[in-house]
Amino acid sequence: MRIRYLIIALALIPGGASAQKPRARDLGVPLDGTPGPLNAITDIPGVAVGYSTLISGEGRREVGRGPVRTGVTAILPRGQGNFAPVFAAFTIGNGNGDMTGTHWIDESGVLETPILITNTLSVGVVRDAVVSWMVSKGAAGPFWYPVVAETSDGRLNDQKGQHVKAADAIRALDAAKPGPVAEGNVGGGTGMLCNGFKGGTGTSSRQLAPNEGGFVVGALVQCNYGLRTELRISGIPVGREIQGYDPCVTRKVDPPVQFRGAEMPICSATGGSGGEEAEQGSIIVVIGTNAPLTPDQLRRVVRRVSLGMGRMGTRHGNGSGDIFIAFSTANQGADAGNSMPATSPVPVTRVPSGGMDPIFMATVEVTEEAIINAMIAAETMTGADYIRYYAIPHDQLQASLRKHALLTGGR
Repeated sequence: MRIRYLIIALALIPGGASAQKPRARDLGVPLDGTPGPLNAITDIPGVAVGYSTLISGEGRREVGRGPVRTGVTAILPRGQGNFAPVFAAFTIGNGNGDMTGTHWIDESGVLETPILITNTLSVGVVRDAVVSWMVSKGAAGPFWYPVVAETSDGRLNDQKGQHVKAADAIRALDAAKPGPVAEGNVGGGTGMLCNGFKGGTGTSSRQLAPNEGGFVVGALVQCNYGLRTELRISGIPVGREIQGYDPCVTRKVDPPVQFRGAEMPICSATGGSGGEEAEQGSIIVVIGTNAPLTPDQLRRVVRRVSLGMGRMGTRHGNGSGDIFIAFSTANQGADAGNSMPATSPVPVTRVPSGGMDPIFMATVEVTEEAIINAMIAAETMTGADYIRYYAIPHDQLQASLRKHALLTGGR
C-alpha cells in the first residue's frame, strides 16, 4: 500500500489488450439498432475520450493511504484543440449525486468545457484541474463552469483519502483521443459496481439510416447503480438466474465489513452468499450526437436515457445519483456562451420535430448497450478491506439468454 502505481489508460487502443475484450454483441446479446464502426461515442466525428486510471495497494482500508481503485474519465466534444462550445442539456433520473456546471447549461443551453467523470469526493479537485488545463491551452473566455460528474467508489476504493490529484485529471484530458474506447475498470469507472456485479465504463453508438438523417448518436456511461435482482438483459431477469458471485471478502478484518447488517461472507470458489444491499449507487450517462439539435431538443433527447435504463429494470432508487447530459457537435459557432460577446443573430439549423423519433430511439438503445458493455468488460476486483466484487459471469449470462431462445451466437 505504500507504493502508488499510476496506470494511464488511453482511449486509443488499436491492437491493445483492452481492444480484445468481448462486448455485448460478441457474447450474442440481442440488441436493436445499427451501431457505428466502433460502436462507441467516438463514432461522432471530433469526439475524444481519455482516461487516468489509479490502482494501488491492497488490504485494510487506511484513509489517505489506500487501497486505491479510482480514476478520471474525460470527454472532449470537439476533440483536442477545439474549444468551440456545443449546444447541450441535462436532466436527472434521481438527484442523489453531483454534476457541476449545469446551472449555466440549463440557463443558456451551451456547454463550454470538456465533461469529466470521477468519484464523489474528487469532484472539486477535478473541476479546478479543468480550469488550469483550459488556461494552459489558451481557451477563449473570461471564465468557465466546468462540467464534472461523479459516482461513488467507496466500497472498493479509499474514497475519503482523495487520491485523485489535479495531475490525474490533466492526464486524462491530455490522453483524450478519437478511436476505440477502453471499457470496464478504467478511468472514473475503475472502482465502480453495477447491478450487484463489477461495473465501470461503457460506450455504444447508433448510425441512423440515410432517410433518418444519417446522424450518429453515442453514449458513454459510468455505471455504478442498480440491484442484481432488478437486472434485466433482453427482457430476461438474468440477475436472478445467475448463481453465485455475490460480493464477499477474501479475508476478515477487525471490525468486520458489514453487509446487510451482518458480517460480509468470506469468498468461496464462486463468491459469497450474502444477497444484496439497498440501492445506493449512481450512474452518469453522456449522450453525444452530430445531429443539428438545439438545446430544447437536446433536453427532449436526454430525457430518453431513463427509458434505456428502464429496459434493464431500474427504478432510479432513492440512494442513486442518476444524472444525464447530452450535447450536439453541429452548429459550431452558433453560440460561444461567455467566450465571446457576440450580439448579432446567428443562423442555426435543426432537425424538425417530426424527425426526432429515430434520435429518441437511438438514445434509448445506446444507453442500454453501453451499460451492458460496461458490465461485460469489467473484471473481478478486490479492493479496500479485501472486499471483492465479481464480474458478471459471461457463461451464465449466455446460458440464461440461450434458455430463453434469445442468444444470437457470440464467442
